[in-house]
Amino acid sequence: MDDQSRIPDETANGGPTHNRPLQSRAQKVIEDIVFEQPASVSELTEHEVEQIEPEHITGRVTATISVLVLAALVAMLNETALSVALPAVMADLNVVASTAQWLTTGFMLVMAIVIPTTGFLLQRFTTRALFGAAIVVFLAGTVLAAFAPSFGWLLIARFLQAGGTAVILPQLMATTLTAVPVKHRGTVMGLNSVVISAAPALGPTMSGFVVDALGWRWLFGIMAPIALVLLIAGLVILRTDGDTRKAPFDVPSVILAALGFGGLVYGLSSIGAVLNGAWVPLVVLVIGLAALVVFVNRQLQLQRRTGAALLDLAPFSVPTFRWSVIIVVIAMATMLGTVMVLPIHLQLGMGVSTMLTGLLLLPGGLIQGVISPAAGKLYDVFGPRPLVIPGVVLLAVGQFWMSTIGTQTPLWYVVSAHVLFCIGMAAVMTPLMTVSLSSLPRHLYGHGSAIMNTLQQLAGAAGTAILIAAMSLGAARAATGGAEAATAQATGTQLAFIVGGIIALVAVAVSPLVKRLPVAPSAAPAEASAAEDQTESVSVNA
Repeated sequence: MDDQSRIPDETANGGPTHNRPLQSRAQKVIEDIVFEQPASVSELTEHEVEQIEPEHITGRVTATISVLVLAALVAMLNETALSVALPAVMADLNVVASTAQWLTTGFMLVMAIVIPTTGFLLQRFTTRALFGAAIVVFLAGTVLAAFAPSFGWLLIARFLQAGGTAVILPQLMATTLTAVPVKHRGTVMGLNSVVISAAPALGPTMSGFVVDALGWRWLFGIMAPIALVLLIAGLVILRTDGDTRKAPFDVPSVILAALGFGGLVYGLSSIGAVLNGAWVPLVVLVIGLAALVVFVNRQLQLQRRTGAALLDLAPFSVPTFRWSVIIVVIAMATMLGTVMVLPIHLQLGMGVSTMLTGLLLLPGGLIQGVISPAAGKLYDVFGPRPLVIPGVVLLAVGQFWMSTIGTQTPLWYVVSAHVLFCIGMAAVMTPLMTVSLSSLPRHLYGHGSAIMNTLQQLAGAAGTAILIAAMSLGAARAATGGAEAATAQATGTQLAFIVGGIIALVAVAVSPLVKRLPVAPSAAPAEASAAEDQTESVSVNA
């Protein structure tokens, strides 16, 4: 057994039910570890430990994970699919670029608001009920988007899609952690990483083909029947016999989360407007930061008084989780910033068509999708460091390489730089998603997943805003100096990727701090292996 995560107290996401005596004994073990009492891990027999923590992947678990992965894949493809379709949407619905950007910004905004509540939702509802509700909301938004008569209706549709996506992703992570044995967890997390990081990279490619051939509305027309099939499959395959509990729902926390995370996403996404003199986004950003401070304070107070915060922040006290989250945030910021900046440069700086832009981004996305599962298998054998350290170096090198792209750069050169960056992403995301969440005790899986996914949305908003702002600033300065439009665009793109490379260097500095989870041959030694990461968590949980 690896660490405290292998001694669960309850199934947080509606997974398989265990008998009550085992749950009570396991709960006592966790409480002993968390509060530094003499741990009773050794009281559990080997048979009991095997019953609590799965040792094999069953056929039903495989089917469950498959449905959740496919649902998350469709949802995440949808997040960035509109990035190359925005010009067509703007022309069809008669809106300007600053307005059309809300189709992407609004999506991230709703995700950032809903995800913090999923820790509560995963405890309160069964897997099937929560999945069904999420897919129905996503499907409703997809159908509405396909037939939206105006931009306002399309924006509402994107909000609905984001609401469904925000529930599906944490549910996938929590189910993986509770149903998949530790020895296979890296491999399965590799598939999950395809969804989280490769799918957004492939979104523009898919969008380019569909928009050129059929029009932007068919992006949603194709997704709708797929979502319907997944809804039916989920209702048939997913179980309803999992443990749930009536966790308290703190309304003030929800309001503070909406103001805090929503304000941050909006403010970060509007950095460009702030640089042009707009003051409203800056005010919203300040309000968001203030609300987030109050939100964090309230969660800590609720955890101390009732032991039931809306979003338990105890995972941050675990060093492995904390350092992993920092690197994941940086990786997602640079990736989503790249997904936005590179297509703009290809089309405006190099005169490449929408379809060819999608094709040029395809190799990187495909390679990332292929390498991610392989990285998971390597993690199971070697741990995170041999993958994460070279991975973040490739991220930084890829960013600096792309900063050398100009108006006459050969397309193979652009593709090569993007592929190198995507290889780095694959090497980083799978190990970090696995080691970060596996370092937590089982009762924190849902909250850890909610934290990770929320921060990824904030990172996406920040990365996109920072790189777009740098690109706009560089292009504006070049244009002021008399440069042609394409040359000015290239200058802005180069500055954006220099900024991205500098941000990636922070991940390079932090990466050695990520440690491999200790492996103990039996239940008793697990008590010792849990000690390092749990020591710092006592003050938060006590």
